[in-house]
Amino acid sequence: MVTNHVRAIHRCNCSVCRHHPRAAVAKEHRAINRLLAAADERLRRLLAGLLASKIGRGGIQQLARITGMHRNTVALGKRELRQKHRFPSNRVRRSGAGRKRLEEKRPGR
Repeated sequence: MVTNHVRAIHRCNCSVCRHHPRAAVAKEHRAINRLLAAADERLRRLLAGLLASKIGRGGIQQLARITGMHRNTVALGKRELRQKHRFPSNRVRRSGAGRKRLEEKRPGR
């Protein structure tokens, strides 16, 4: 079952975006967040990992601040990009990941 959720666009809270919202850096941060808002959770993770690796040292923390994602999620995306064996591209999560079905959580109801 595919559901189309509308994801809110995260507002970067870095000092440049707060004090100079029309600066080129602030515009770039808004573009990154608009792109990530349109992606599913796997693609968000991979894009954040790619951008963090392009920044280099401190990239994970910087992308976490820009996107509002947890730094572990950005690091996971970076690791997934380096892996040779990835899970199938038609899946958003690994098999067994996510919430349990209600029937499994509360049998007999």
